[in-house]
Amino acid sequence: MAGEIGEQKYEYLYHIADAKFRAYGSTLEEAYENAALAMFNVMINTSGLGASESKDIEVGSPDIKGLLVEWLSELLYLFEVDGIIFSEFKINSIEKTNDGFLLKGRASGEPIDLSRHNFDTQVKAVTFHDLQVEEDETGRFWVQVVVDT
Repeated sequence: MAGEIGEQKYEYLYHIADAKFRAYGSTLEEAYENAALAMFNVMINTSGLGASESKDIEVGSPDIKGLLVEWLSELLYLFEVDGIIFSEFKINSIEKTNDGFLLKGRASGEPIDLSRHNFDTQVKAVTFHDLQVEEDETGRFWVQVVVDT
């Protein structure tokens, strides 16, 4: 099953116990945005969700793979603590710094309403297992993530 609007944004891959997916983008930022979309679609169908709540996000990491884990983990934390189902993601920048990498972005969604929202799977954590961040020969980016369900 793949989420598609125009070019492919992400696809789910077989994993025996957890959820595994690849997300694509013409930029690294877009690939990270689509990874967030894929992660939330593991939990719930995000199509049709509103964007009444927004959170600015800034995370850093010594390396680019760790930055992906930090981004997705922060979104998962905000989902759990603030009770927001995110469905729209915008990364303003991923910058190389003296300490590694810094991501600045925003996630938007709506408050959880169990009378309207039917969750499929609980994502417990983002893992480093089989984590990949790559640029292909055409200059497009893809990332691969396994989340603990």
